[in-house]
Amino acid sequence: MKFLYLVFLFFMYSTTAFCSSGSDTIRLSLNDVVEMAKGNSIASKQAITTRETKYWLWRTYKSNYQPQLSLSGNLPGYSKTELQVLQPNGTILFQPVHNDNSEMTLNFSQTITATGATIYGESQLQRFDDFDRHNILYNGIPYAIGLSQPIGQYNSLKWDKKIQPLLYNESRQAYIEAKEQISYTATGYFFDLLLAQVNLHIAQINYANTDNILKIANTKFELGKITKNEILQLQLELLNARKAVGTAKRDMEISTLTLRSYISQEGDDRIALIVPETISDMSVSSDKVLAEAYANRSDAIAFVRRIAEAKRDVAVARGQTGLTAALTANLGFSNSASSIPAVYRSPQNQQLLQLTFAIPVLDWGRSKSKIKTAEANEQFTEYAVEQDKQTFKQQIVTQVSLFNQMKEQVGLTAQADSIAGEKYKIAKERYVLGNLSITDLSIAFQENDQAKRDYVAALRDFWGAYYQLRYLSLYDFEKNEKITYK
Repeated sequence: MKFLYLVFLFFMYSTTAFCSSGSDTIRLSLNDVVEMAKGNSIASKQAITTRETKYWLWRTYKSNYQPQLSLSGNLPGYSKTELQVLQPNGTILFQPVHNDNSEMTLNFSQTITATGATIYGESQLQRFDDFDRHNILYNGIPYAIGLSQPIGQYNSLKWDKKIQPLLYNESRQAYIEAKEQISYTATGYFFDLLLAQVNLHIAQINYANTDNILKIANTKFELGKITKNEILQLQLELLNARKAVGTAKRDMEISTLTLRSYISQEGDDRIALIVPETISDMSVSSDKVLAEAYANRSDAIAFVRRIAEAKRDVAVARGQTGLTAALTANLGFSNSASSIPAVYRSPQNQQLLQLTFAIPVLDWGRSKSKIKTAEANEQFTEYAVEQDKQTFKQQIVTQVSLFNQMKEQVGLTAQADSIAGEKYKIAKERYVLGNLSITDLSIAFQENDQAKRDYVAALRDFWGAYYQLRYLSLYDFEKNEKITYK
């Protein structure tokens, strides 16, 4: 009767449940962890801040092509001092000066992208008070318009219009990539904790089973059916099992803290993870992933942008060498009077036409060297981009192949886990009946434990490959749609 009672205890312990749900336990799925990471993690907040920074840089760029209106002034311009004054005979006298020279100017400007020119207009009013002589004088420009046109120089407006939209679109896709990278990282932390929980469960079950087997073995030893060596072996197994429980608890606590920190989950409730399943009906082809990657990834936009920047550098080199000139033209009216209304009555016209230029006469090949250097860098960039495109393509093809392999591998490890569990169950029964040695039972223990760990590892590889595919293509293959975030 004692022997049968111990057998009953053995089977009761071997069927102990892994997780008990309670008020202090939070059950989380892989999707829950991923969504919490994307919504609450520091990495997510950093990605949002980076996106906002890029957005305001984009707004700054756009404002360069809009009309600009500004008001500037000098109010007051009070001064009381002694200034040196050059006399007709060449001598200098220091004269007291006590005045106020105030002015206000309203400026308007508009750039022309095609030529790099700037059209501007202004209206100005100036008041001069001479306190020593009690004299007031006004000077003003009712209105004036002008044009400033660079000739043969680098046109930054034209090139910015080609490159800045690429940079902005690249930053938008980089934000989505950052979110998907967070998903991939969170998946790793999820499976770190899941494997730690599985290891703890295995260690606890092994400890309970070993303890009960030792009790059964003691009964069999009393009956003279086993040797002292088997008792010692089981005692050693029990000590190792107890050490394994302690190690597994430590690993689970570390993994829990790491996951909780990454997803910014506060509190001290116990986290119990739900083992995810595979997506059995999802098919992925290299052609589809490549097409989506070239359409969505920031790298694909960067390929075009890098070549455009190299061409821009050539334009800069050419614009800074050889003949450079600038044409400035101005037409308006100005007047001086003793009162403000008189400034605007019958003003005198003013005109300005000026052409400035610079021509290098002897620069010892400096201009040519700058241009050739820029052209060589452009050629190098084209080669580098071509190489990066090949690496980009190869990475995607390899990842698709890996994902399909992991999908099959999960099924195989699930079968192996089932077989190992059945084999372990039979081994326990045979040992209780005395038809199996302690060595064979230990081997069955180890094979069953390893099969469970292999299954969790296969799930980790599968979901890691899945989120890596999402990151590489920015495409949701479950919903068959592009990934977007607000």
